[in-house]
This record gives sequence, C-alpha cells and structure tokens, in this order.
Amino acid sequence: MEKWSEEVWRLARPVYEEILELPFVSGLAAGTLPREKFMEYMRQDALYLDNYSRVLAMIASRMRRKDHLESFLRFALDGVEVERSMHEVFLGGDVPDRSAMSRACLLYTSLLSAQAMAPVEIAAAAVLPCFWVYQRVGEDIVARSGAYNPYRRWIETYSDPAFAAASSRAIEICDELAAGAFPEIRQGMTDIFLTCTRMEKLFWEI
Repeated sequence: MEKWSEEVWRLARPVYEEILELPFVSGLAAGTLPREKFMEYMRQDALYLDNYSRVLAMIASRMRRKDHLESFLRFALDGVEVERSMHEVFLGGDVPDRSAMSRACLLYTSLLSAQAMAPVEIAAAAVLPCFWVYQRVGEDIVARSGAYNPYRRWIETYSDPAFAAASSRAIEICDELAAGAFPEIRQGMTDIFLTCTRMEKLFWEI
C-alpha cells in the first residue's frame, strides 16, 4: 500500500516544479536576485517563522505519542533558533513588525494558526510543506548555484543535513499519523498539505 507521504508528494509535485521555475528561486540559484528583493523576503520569512514556531509548539502539546511530542518541541525550538540567526546574520538584529506582513505571509500564517486546533493529524500535515518543500527547493538551488553565490549562507541553511533529518522525521510522523487515521482524516491531511504547498509557492511569488 502506498504511504501517505508518497501519495501527497506525487500529487504536490507539479506545484513543486512550478516553484523551481519562479523568478525568485531561479534568481537565488543564479545569484542574480536583487538585494532588496532578497531582504524583503527575509523580513517576511522572519515574521512567518515566528508564527510557525508557535504553531509547532501548539501541535506538540496535542500529540498523543511522547516521541511525536518530543520531535515537535524540537522542531519549534529549532525554528526559534533559525529565526534568531536570521535576524542577526541577514537583518542585522532588526526585528520586523507584524504590521508589515505581506498579504501572502498573512494568509499563510493565518491558515496555519487556524489548523493548529484541527485534528492533530491534519495540523501536522499543514506544517509539513515548510519542512519538505523548503528542503527539496534548497537542495535544488545548491545543485544549481556556484561557490560564490552572494546568497550562499541562506541556501546552506535549507540544504543542511540537519534540516534534511528534521524534514525526514516530520514526514515519518505524518506517515505514522496517517496510518492510524480514519479515511476522512487522511483525506483532510492530503487536502491541507496540498493547500499549504500552494501557499509555499505564493510566498515565493514576491
């Protein structure tokens, strides 16, 4: 029987391939992205990660299995650390104000916050694209970028083996949750994963 993760990636792959062709992603890979465009993205990403870490912590508190709880708490803490590092390295310690959220960022964060109290299987599936799509895009950009790419530090964040391990663990947890879920919950997981994958694309259409 096909794993849930195999099914949803097959369904989401066309959107992922569209993401790889976006001007922002292509510009990152080539190192030709205008600096201000990159900085605007970083400000929105910092706002997104602040919300994302909080959602991860909320989901952790609702996990029934202790190992799932521990993993999601670790994901939340890692998100806080990545956000802090971004503030220092890319934004010079300048913390963006939430009033400066773009429409795409506001839509995505609102969607994730709304899912945090959905059945925990669906909540976990909602946050998975941020792991999985980012990891795959980061790996693709690394393969296409040169050694002197001005955005190399950012690229390496999302192509790091530690991030790949976290992504694999998140996928594993979602597969375990899907395996024990009723069909309507499993379908809900699929629907929200595909929706949030489209949100990832919208976020990069900057």
